[in-house]
Amino acid sequence: MPVNNARMGFSNAYDNVVRTLTTRQSQLATLQENLTSGKRVLKASDDPTAAAQAERSLTRLARIAADQRALEAQKNTISVAESTLGDVTDALQRFRELTVNAGSATLTASERKTIAVELTGLREQILSYANRKDNNGQPLFAALGSAQSPFSGPQPTVPGPDYQFQGLPGAPASSETAIPAALDGESAFMLQTQRDGAYNVSVTNSPAGYIDPSRTLQTSPVSVTNNSLLTGLGYTLQVQSVDTTTTPGTTVVNYSLTDSLGNPLATTPASYPTAKSPATFTVTDIPGMSLDVTVTGTPLVGDTITLKTSPSIFSVLDDAIRDIGGAVNGNAAAQAVGQALNNIDIGMGRINAVRGIAGDLLNRADRIGSNQELRSVQLEADRSRAEDLDMIKGVSDFQNQQTGYQAALQSYAQVQKLSLFNFLS
Repeated sequence: MPVNNARMGFSNAYDNVVRTLTTRQSQLATLQENLTSGKRVLKASDDPTAAAQAERSLTRLARIAADQRALEAQKNTISVAESTLGDVTDALQRFRELTVNAGSATLTASERKTIAVELTGLREQILSYANRKDNNGQPLFAALGSAQSPFSGPQPTVPGPDYQFQGLPGAPASSETAIPAALDGESAFMLQTQRDGAYNVSVTNSPAGYIDPSRTLQTSPVSVTNNSLLTGLGYTLQVQSVDTTTTPGTTVVNYSLTDSLGNPLATTPASYPTAKSPATFTVTDIPGMSLDVTVTGTPLVGDTITLKTSPSIFSVLDDAIRDIGGAVNGNAAAQAVGQALNNIDIGMGRINAVRGIAGDLLNRADRIGSNQELRSVQLEADRSRAEDLDMIKGVSDFQNQQTGYQAALQSYAQVQKLSLFNFLS
């Protein structure tokens, strides 16, 4: 019995030592794997809470990376759109220079027609800019959504505006991680009567074809006095009578005024000093606007002034091309040039306003990108704290475990010799 008890005790001790050595060897292998990978948590069972935190950080990092790629694409599109608006501005500047040249009194009607041909090419170029697409084939100025070619025209046979924006005006708001992928082309290229007050004013002398170099009749560009009263209608003013005798030294001009729907409007006779040449009188009967009329000589019954809204920058350019190319004398050319320059400036103001919005969007994209990078750094730090290994502590733990394992092996080698059989042998 004593012998059997000794053998059973020896066997139990042997099993305990083997189990302890196996555990230490497993722990040593785990620490070695941690050192090799640089991670404290290799599987969820190592630390469920830390594993979950690391997984959340990785998911958010992946989302930020996707948002950054989308933001870069949006930024590139807006950058191209802003550059395109710069091209439009350059083309309008060239159009403006040619328009100024067309106002020279030394030019013949044929020379003005030649200028009109070059102006036509510039108008077509500007229209192509407005319909330009990005690298993905999407319109740069699609606003909230539009056809593949947002701007169509001219449409002379269709009632309504000669040029149309085929889309939904406006622009989506920027979010915390994104900016719009297109600019509002309607705001850039289309003109609104109450906002912009762009009218083209043309003059028809009476009788038709009558040319008297000593008699001129020109108008200033429209001056808006009350935007809320502007209706978008056109107007026709026609001289009905000219009185130079009732009041000595004063010329009184009576005229009729009708809107484009054929409705007559009340008028007040205009007067100016007969001896003054050129003389100017102001028409204030048109709702929401006034108009200065400059006269050299005497107006004739039947002289007609026509006001027509300009619904787009393209309409402004077409009016300038038509009126400059069709001017039969210097008076008509000067009238066309004055109206064109005023309305081109209004159109360029719209272009520059939207170009400023594009610049703001690009700045916002830079700020979003910087913020996302800071968030990425923070999330990467969170992930690292959750699963990465402190290398100094890891090396120390590995060395301690290795020392303990070696000590266990050596002590077991000594202990296993302490048996009755070894002593008897």
